[in-house]
Amino acid sequence: MTTTTPAAAAPLVRPLRRAPALAAGLLVGCVLLGVLVVVSVGVGARQVSPADAWAALTSFDPENFDHAAVRSRVPRTVVALVVGAALGLAGTLMQGLTRNPLGDPGILGINAGASAAVVLGIFVAGVSDPRGYVWFAFAGAAAAAVVVHVVASAGREGATPVKLALAGACVTAALTSLVTAVLVTRTDALDTFRFWQVGSVGGRDLGQVAQLAPFLVVGAVLALASGRMLDAAALGEDVARGLGQHVGRARAVVGVAVVLLCGAATALAGPIAFVGLVVPHVGRAITGPDHRWLLPYSALLGAALLVVSDVLGRVVATPGQLEVGLVTAVVGAPVFVVLVRRRRLAEL
Repeated sequence: MTTTTPAAAAPLVRPLRRAPALAAGLLVGCVLLGVLVVVSVGVGARQVSPADAWAALTSFDPENFDHAAVRSRVPRTVVALVVGAALGLAGTLMQGLTRNPLGDPGILGINAGASAAVVLGIFVAGVSDPRGYVWFAFAGAAAAAVVVHVVASAGREGATPVKLALAGACVTAALTSLVTAVLVTRTDALDTFRFWQVGSVGGRDLGQVAQLAPFLVVGAVLALASGRMLDAAALGEDVARGLGQHVGRARAVVGVAVVLLCGAATALAGPIAFVGLVVPHVGRAITGPDHRWLLPYSALLGAALLVVSDVLGRVVATPGQLEVGLVTAVVGAPVFVVLVRRRRLAEL
């Protein structure tokens, strides 16, 4: 009697290991992202012909409602692009840094820090304009990341991946309790906070993007330069040191990049789930574990995911709309379940 062994689960996409193929794939991805940008500007709850959409961009008439609708989609498309790319990069960095396939902004307490700072900004300083409280969100995210790293660094082993995750969970629990305590006593703060908390790329303008652009650019540069450091870290600290890697310095550089990217993105659009969690796994299925290719692919995939989610949110709930944070949760959850069932999820 013979027995058969179940076949191993196949990857969703065959990895493109060769550099020319990866470079070609990146170029094709950029072209497809450009197509998505055109669709995002042209498609929405209000039906606009391609001719009117083009006229809105080239000869804008402020009294034409079609032109106004098209113009309003430009800043939200830009916000979706930069926030999606930032979250994709931040998620890849966090999973590589902590060597945890479930790493996301929540594990390091960044979302909780941003949320707590926004609530305090609304409650203590009376800030109600997004231009004001984005800075509270950014400062809170950075402060939470520093606190998590300091707490995790205590002891002989330093900030190990497990200690980082535990410290992040503790800080998140403490800050969530603080946010709840403030909101239950101030309904006016709750109303303002609720709009930001859901996660949205609508209602923002290009001025807010320009405010946070320096942080996003510096964070992206640090992230894209961290590929070799993350590849060495994936082999373990002892091997990384044996290869001449300064583990503490590498961890600090990657940590700064995470704070800049995730803090600025969260400040701009609110805490958006699943992008930083799912995108690295999809990118890893295409590129393999090499972070030098995985990081640019993650930026591209994150931007595409958020643009598509925003368009879906505008179309499926016509004449209203679903905020992009709700759409990413609906789209990302089943995708993540499929990824969890694949053996490649654990291969960081």
